Amino acid sequence: MLAEVKNVNLSYLLLAQRLLRKDKAMGMSNMSISGKLADVILNLTTEQAERLAASSQLLCRLGFNDHVILSAISDKGSTAKTTASLVTANGVGQSVDVSRYTQLSFGF
Repeated sequence: MLAEVKNVNLSYLLLAQRLLRKDKAMGMSNMSISGKLADVILNLTTEQAERLAASSQLLCRLGFNDHVILSAISDKGSTAKTTASLVTANGVGQSVDVSRYTQLSFGF
């Protein structure tokens, strides 16, 4: 089990670094992290990221921000119901921004 936690942690740290390097402000917003934490993540060496990832607890969590999406995915109905719920939530003809419903948050 620890190996799986380490893999998830390392994957998220590397993803966070990639997102922050691409667009720091957007990455901070999507991950709900401060500028100070963003700087720490950006400055992690590979060795430091691996050591941090070796923690026995997950360093991140997936957060759901909207009751509609939670209801849609918890319903054992079809994909069509989920799509209909998302369209209703966003308005007809608008694209669905998944980041509106989920976010990556770091717990350290």
